[in-house]
Amino acid sequence: MRVLAALSGGVDSAVAAARAVDAGHEVVGVHMALTRNRAATRSGSRGCCSIEDASDARWAAEILGIPFYVWDLSEEFEERVVDDFLSEYRAGRTPNPCVRCNERVKFDVLLERGLALGFDAVATGHYARLRGGASAGRPGETAALELHRAADTAKDQSYVLAVSGREGLSRALFPLGDAPSKAAVRAEAERRGLPVAAKPDSYDICFVADGDTRGFLQRNLGAREGAIVSPDGDVLGTHGGYFGFTVGQRKGLGLTRPAPDGRPRYVIETRPDTNEVVVGPAELLQRTVVDGKDLVLLAAPGVVADGEGWQDVTVQVRAHGRPAPADVTVDAAAGTLHAVLRQPLRGLAAGQSVVVYGGDDGGRALAQATVA
Repeated sequence: MRVLAALSGGVDSAVAAARAVDAGHEVVGVHMALTRNRAATRSGSRGCCSIEDASDARWAAEILGIPFYVWDLSEEFEERVVDDFLSEYRAGRTPNPCVRCNERVKFDVLLERGLALGFDAVATGHYARLRGGASAGRPGETAALELHRAADTAKDQSYVLAVSGREGLSRALFPLGDAPSKAAVRAEAERRGLPVAAKPDSYDICFVADGDTRGFLQRNLGAREGAIVSPDGDVLGTHGGYFGFTVGQRKGLGLTRPAPDGRPRYVIETRPDTNEVVVGPAELLQRTVVDGKDLVLLAAPGVVADGEGWQDVTVQVRAHGRPAPADVTVDAAAGTLHAVLRQPLRGLAAGQSVVVYGGDDGGRALAQATVA
């Protein structure tokens, strides 16, 4: 197959491209330039898409002996990821920008351009496993496609990939899905002579390179003083904008008065209409029901009917969160999901992604939705 390999400049994408070459595919490397700041440099292990990353990607392509290109996707990234991030926080929701980036840039845009250029599939350094689709040598086939957790559950990224759906994933290759560990991938990169073998991972939000998410939000949405209140409405303090707080947050509340019972307070709710942040005890964070919208059904068509679903499966609401046992029903026509949890989850916020897992080994992604 003709495969377009996304080279981020990190070790994972470099080894994934190398494995695609080993598999006999005709591979072309592409680096997606997502930042509008062309002078950006990498700071520690934060961020991505820096000058160093582009250079490292080019270097890896040279060692692998594959053609290499840089695509400027900064406009698409700004519109589809950064603007979405800001609008979600403005609405009082907690988005996952990595989910949006995978869906709207790393797959939608990359695949759209790749197909237009005659490529059969895209390969990335994500840790996840596919059965069927391009991974079985049948690009574009969706009938048998299944998304499964990676062999290394500590690095598994199926959670952020599920939103791409069967059609988007049908032309994807994840060569690292069976890798036993990140250490093994680094060792493989070193054996191959790839210069990124010891390069640190990027983390946090890539377009907030200093890690100060609240500062980024205030700079873009503007500081706006409001009240921090108890569930009963008592004013406990002030803040610089409700969007700087997330449900479940404990630190950084700036409160000087302790709770009457001495227990810590957590963010229970943010109220955009009144610019209030509600704080209270931990037990108010417990959720036993999860409702989702914008359903993405990953199970094969006909496997689950409207109003039906799966018993004794698990749901995950954070990229590295604990899977929670649940019974789930879906309404494909309405695009909704309803999960009754067998164990309560804490700190669930509107805008988060929820992924349902099941199958024989419990590691197959069955559906994805956005917490309502």
